[in-house]
Amino acid sequence: MMDAPSADIHVDAELAAGLVAAQHPDLVGPVAVAANGWDCVMFRLGDDLAVRLPRRSVAAGLVLHEQRWLPELAALSPVPVPAPVRVGLPTREFPFAWSIVPWFDGVAAHVLEPASRAAAAPGLAVFVAALGTGAPADAPLNPHRGVPLAARDNVMRARLASGRLPDARALTAVWERSLAAPVWTGAPVWVHGDLHPANLVLAASGVLAAVIDFGDVCAGDPACDLATAWLTFDAAGRTAFRAELEGMQGTNAATWDRARGWALVIGSAIADSVETSSPLGRVGTHTLAQVLLD
Repeated sequence: MMDAPSADIHVDAELAAGLVAAQHPDLVGPVAVAANGWDCVMFRLGDDLAVRLPRRSVAAGLVLHEQRWLPELAALSPVPVPAPVRVGLPTREFPFAWSIVPWFDGVAAHVLEPASRAAAAPGLAVFVAALGTGAPADAPLNPHRGVPLAARDNVMRARLASGRLPDARALTAVWERSLAAPVWTGAPVWVHGDLHPANLVLAASGVLAAVIDFGDVCAGDPACDLATAWLTFDAAGRTAFRAELEGMQGTNAATWDRARGWALVIGSAIADSVETSSPLGRVGTHTLAQVLLD
């Protein structure tokens, strides 16, 4: 296993540069690989832009999803998000949608030690509170995010029984407590859906500079995004994040119980899919350890 599932769409800097030249010639500039994500590859374009191309056909629709919703979400977010500045159209050679988005200077939080992420806690709490407002009636739903935890029970039981996760017995107890928490009965709110540290850009000071990768954004239970308390932080950072969020909005114990369940869902998916020694793999193992601490 590597740090992401295998790609089935070939993308490289030459392809990205050619697409930009053909469709947005006024933005032509140096193109270089910046990051290979779970579903997309990011190429830096000049000094201020990036090109986002899908690398897996199963997830190619996520780019269209971001193109539709990120402009609206950018108006809600207190931190920069990668709302497309240009839309890329499918071609015969590359039959998928793609985007040109802003480039954000900083470092992906997952390459830093968890203890050094605490400075991002206030900004991330403000982001979660701002995004967690009532979603419009036509907001998208996602069968894998923001739904009642019971909808993820079969997948989680299989992971817990696979023998691939450490401390499966203790993790099962965490899962069952989360499942037993009262379900969300409020109106659906906006949920980023994948708020782990690989999708957080931090400034040199450690504060939150941007939130990226909105491919899973949907309407649903806000507990899904509160899972970042365990995904991103250690115990001290988590305390700071929770205190900041509680100061802005009331969050009951049931929501935090579900949030820990969502952290287990996302953390176990990472730990079960990528090399545990990789930067993203360490996010998975960190999360599994953290959900056992509380």
